[in-house]
Amino acid sequence: MNNTVGILGCGWLGLPLAKTFIKNGYSVKGTTTSEVKLKTLNEAGIQEYKIVLSENGISGPIEAFLSHTKTLVINVPPKLRGTNKENYVAKMDYLAKEVEKSAIEHVIFVSSTAVYGEVDGVITEKTIPEPATASGIQLLASENIFKNKKTFKTTIIRFGGLLSDDRHPVTMLVKRQALKNGEMPVNLIHRDDCIRIIEKVLGENWWNEIINGVYPEHPTKKEYYTEVAIQRGLKPPDYEGNKAKNGKIISSAYLLNVKNFQFLTPIKK
Repeated sequence: MNNTVGILGCGWLGLPLAKTFIKNGYSVKGTTTSEVKLKTLNEAGIQEYKIVLSENGISGPIEAFLSHTKTLVINVPPKLRGTNKENYVAKMDYLAKEVEKSAIEHVIFVSSTAVYGEVDGVITEKTIPEPATASGIQLLASENIFKNKKTFKTTIIRFGGLLSDDRHPVTMLVKRQALKNGEMPVNLIHRDDCIRIIEKVLGENWWNEIINGVYPEHPTKKEYYTEVAIQRGLKPPDYEGNKAKNGKIISSAYLLNVKNFQFLTPIKK
């Protein structure tokens, strides 16, 4: 039986995900864009490949990476900040064509709740996305590229804001002044729960699905980041006075009630 998983993008999320799969008995192939990091992947027991996606094509042994691989996890976020902006959709289009030529049966596409845009209210997987940022627009277009392919089954996971014990957005927020939207709810998830959701998709064959991956507690930004800053011995972030906006709450009801998933890592850990 082929139990090989390919993880395209072994970074902050992809590397610990790969280690988890190895621990669970899977063979894992992983990619990095860095020559230096190849050794890190190899030492973790990952079959390492240097592969670089660009809007002009793919460099590196993409065919060997996809060969004899059953499930592909695509964990490559758009790079749309600063001066080195890219055409993310073109990159994903090149990749999808290579996946079509391979024997890949399943794809997990790691996306973001940014595809829903700046809407108010409770958001479910049935909510029609209305992306308002370049990142959200390109992610939604890329989701559709893979979702519409017929030679493999794709599940899309839309994660909220990502955090871990060693990476938390509060460390950047405390450096800024007059932050806006302090009364809007947070939509966050810890990396450990991200990994567990991806494990469940693969282990329980949740294919051809769209899943919102967000921890099911939504305090206001001001309340949440003030509390976390104090826990970490930081000065609480500076929010402007209440300029009431509802904001969006990304619902995890589908994961909780239909898939019986249990979140184990609180966002206030």
